[in-house]
Amino acid sequence: MISKLARQGMFVLFLIPLASRGTEAAGYRVTKKFAVGGDGGWDYLTVDSGARRLYVSRATHVMVLDVDTGVVVGDIPNTEGVHGIAIASELGRGFTSNGRASTITVFDLKTLKQLQTIKSTGKNPDAILYDTATKRVFAFNGGTADATAIDAKTGRPLATIALGGRPEFATSDGSGKVFVNLEDKSAMAVIDSRKMAVEKQWPLSPCEEPSGMAIDREHQRLFVGCSNKMMAVVDSKSGRVVATVPIGEGVDSNGYDPGTGLAFSSNGEGSLTARGKSLILSA
Repeated sequence: MISKLARQGMFVLFLIPLASRGTEAAGYRVTKKFAVGGDGGWDYLTVDSGARRLYVSRATHVMVLDVDTGVVVGDIPNTEGVHGIAIASELGRGFTSNGRASTITVFDLKTLKQLQTIKSTGKNPDAILYDTATKRVFAFNGGTADATAIDAKTGRPLATIALGGRPEFATSDGSGKVFVNLEDKSAMAVIDSRKMAVEKQWPLSPCEEPSGMAIDREHQRLFVGCSNKMMAVVDSKSGRVVATVPIGEGVDSNGYDPGTGLAFSSNGEGSLTARGKSLILSA
């Protein structure tokens, strides 16, 4: 498990489970610290598990590290205001959301060479994901409260999807549903990725200003990081908030590890909150 603890942090932390499935955070410990160095602020981290690579967005470029050694193996330049990285392994392509430039960079996963620059149909793309169900990339534009749908094979923009609020983070269920937090509405939009349209919007009360999001597809649970120091657990079929648990302050990213059944909150205060399987199965 790799955790970004702060946007301005100097290390990427690696943690491994020490106890059996379903245990809490006590079964984890830091095993390595990599001094990343380099220029630029920090935002999302993305792991390509198959290639054993870690992508680190650094304001104007993306650093690429070997996850086992921490050695920098490449760099993707000219990604002005980069936020997120999406991986389409089956197509051999990666995508970056370049907020200040309002573009999406397409690069080759093997060589890291830039293949294409796509102009976003909205302003300030932030979160970005590859949807395996449709082979489409969705870039979420914070400046215009919409999303750009892109054909991942050709790079052709297909649609602009009005979201009804400012998007922050998104995930998909692999079967044609994309979920995105609306930070300024304390709500979540559900997109039909085939129709490229919002089909519903769910309130997330008592969660305020949602940012990070992760999904447990098996148990149909979404884990939403909220600015009021809680994680909301949301049923991905009904939109019902089934549980809330306390987390650290300044959450920016969430994760879920199906191997251990733990959900994680990466907090700007410099901490990592882990919650166990009993939370996932709450009803």
